Amino acid sequence: MGPITRCLLAVLCTTAWAAPAAGAAEPVRVGMNYPKTGPYATQGLDQYRAAQLAIEEINAAGGILGRPVELVWRDSQSKVDVTRRNVEELIDEEGVKMLFGGSASSVAIAAGEIAQQRGVPFFGTLTYSTDTTGKDGHRFVFRECYDSWMAAKVLAVYLNARFPKKRYYYITADYTWGWTTERSLRVLTDTAGAEHGRALTPFPTASAADFHGALQKAKAADPDVLVLVLFGQDMVSAIKMTEAMGFGKKVQIVVPNLTLGMAEDAGPEAMAGVVGALPWAWNIPVKYGYEGGKRFVEAFAKRYERYPCTSGASAYTILWEYKDAVERAKSFDGAAVVRALEGHAYTRLKDRQVWREFDHQSVQRVWAVRCRPAAEVLKDKYRQDYFEVLGSLPGEEAAVGFAQWKAQRAAAGKAPELEKLPGE
Repeated sequence: MGPITRCLLAVLCTTAWAAPAAGAAEPVRVGMNYPKTGPYATQGLDQYRAAQLAIEEINAAGGILGRPVELVWRDSQSKVDVTRRNVEELIDEEGVKMLFGGSASSVAIAAGEIAQQRGVPFFGTLTYSTDTTGKDGHRFVFRECYDSWMAAKVLAVYLNARFPKKRYYYITADYTWGWTTERSLRVLTDTAGAEHGRALTPFPTASAADFHGALQKAKAADPDVLVLVLFGQDMVSAIKMTEAMGFGKKVQIVVPNLTLGMAEDAGPEAMAGVVGALPWAWNIPVKYGYEGGKRFVEAFAKRYERYPCTSGASAYTILWEYKDAVERAKSFDGAAVVRALEGHAYTRLKDRQVWREFDHQSVQRVWAVRCRPAAEVLKDKYRQDYFEVLGSLPGEEAAVGFAQWKAQRAAAGKAPELEKLPGE
């Protein structure tokens, strides 16, 4: 091999290994820890689809500070131990600058603890336990969706007007979201007494036998209102059983936190008349003229031939909010991004929301809904027109106040404010 050939090969090898090429910006990596498998997989799929859509739009608009965004994901399986491994790997090995995802509050809380330790912002998509931004809140943790208290608050307006002094029965997933959701609804509907019974079901390992046994206890109690504090496929399994066990229309079934995926998996016949709450649904932007929400619904439907649900809307919003925060901070530094988010108001898929400074909860309007009769659902081109709006509350009225938040922290032995950032 002559000297010219050797020189040419050296140049080619150097060019092949050089990264990035001249004029190309290095991608910024964001990490997604979501349930690809397990009882909340339907909600996880919507998060992933909406995240892909948001990243494509962000990159088409020039990326973040001129850098393209790259998504790195891990399957949480809705398990805490898996989540801890995932988040450590995403930060330590994959070098992500931001994390988001969830569906189980236990998972979101675990992810948030590790993100706090490493100074990386974490955004919860579906994490409804009040603990996520309450007693287990951290400076690097933000929640885009609503929480159990906000859901219970809007539901209580409807339930207290129609079922005063009636007997309730609660079937509750035995983990942090289930406990805080049940507790919130009991307080706000004045059903804290022992005469309003309960049964707990395991999470995330509940079986058909667990749900059947809990429903048998509920039927024996003969309640006027049956509250299923269950989510994802757990809720689907239980609500199908209520139909088969003949609960009938004399019992009002309440699912405190609804999503489109849950309703669709259960089917229009089983869901007809079920009452619940949600922070967003695809028909809400259409009904109220929220232009950003309508554009998102149209883009999602065009891509996937179905409507997005709450988890998708949250993931999509988080990615755009992260982009804006980085660009306001002019930095990908975690602490700088946190400061840029705190107290910031935004309008994306509905009306105004605020990243509240003292707890990082996104304070936002919430809705009580009822599932339409099956015949109405099936008229829709995607057979997904499930939710009829019963009422709403503005975020400032629905969310816990500062005094209540501090009291929750004090009861758990936590500081009355979130941690200081480096340099504060």
